Amino acid sequence: MKTIGIVGGMSCESTALYYERLNAQARARLGGLHSAECVIWSVDFAEIEEMQASGDWAAAAARLVDVARRLEDAGAEVLVLATNTMHKVADAIESVVTVPFVHIADATADAIVDAEFSRPGLMATAYTMEQDFYVGRIRKRYGLDVRVPGDDDRAETHRIIYDELCKGVRLDESRDIYRAIARRLVEGGADSLILGCTEVGMLLGEGDVAVPVFDTTLIHADRALDLALAQ
Repeated sequence: MKTIGIVGGMSCESTALYYERLNAQARARLGGLHSAECVIWSVDFAEIEEMQASGDWAAAAARLVDVARRLEDAGAEVLVLATNTMHKVADAIESVVTVPFVHIADATADAIVDAEFSRPGLMATAYTMEQDFYVGRIRKRYGLDVRVPGDDDRAETHRIIYDELCKGVRLDESRDIYRAIARRLVEGGADSLILGCTEVGMLLGEGDVAVPVFDTTLIHADRALDLALAQ
C-alpha cells in the first residue's frame, strides 16, 4: 500500500471525513485490521480563509505548495488536496510534486460520466460555483453541462458552509435550506447533484435529493485509495 499524503484543514471537519473514509474503505477492501497508510498536514483554515476573502491566491498557493512538498518529503506517494475551493491553486501544487496528484474535479467528473449523467447541479462555495477553475474544467474536459444555483441560493450555500459547517455546526433548518436549493436545481434541469464542497455532505445525502448525488469528499478519498492500492 502506498502512503497517501493529505493537504488538509480546509476545513478540519471535512479532513476528518477523509480520514474516516480512507480507513473504512481500506478495511472493507483488505479485511481484518487493515487501515490506510497516510500522512496529514492540517493547516490553520483561518489563515487560508483570509487569503481567499482578500483574493490573495498567490499567497495561498505558496502556503499549500510548501505543505505539499513537506508531505512528499515525509513519504507521501499519492497526494490529495482535501478541499474543492483550493483546487484553484492545484496547478501550482502539481508543478512542484513528483508523486501522483489526485484532482478532485477530475475524480468527480469521471464518476458522473461513468454513471452516464450529463447535467450535474453544483452546490459549493461561491468561489467554486462562480469561478472557472472548477466549473470550467468539468465543462471543457468532460463535456458536462454544469448547473449552478441562482444568486441568492449561491450566497446561502456559501454562508452555511463558512458560518456553520466549517465550524462543525449542523442545523436542521440549514439542511432544509440545502434540500430546497437542490430541488430548485433539479427543477431547472439538473439530472444529478455534485456536493462540490467537502463539507456539504455533512448536511445532504442521497435521501435528501431526487437525483443521484456525487459527494466529492467520498469520491476523492476513494480515488486516492485506488491509487494507493494499485500494483
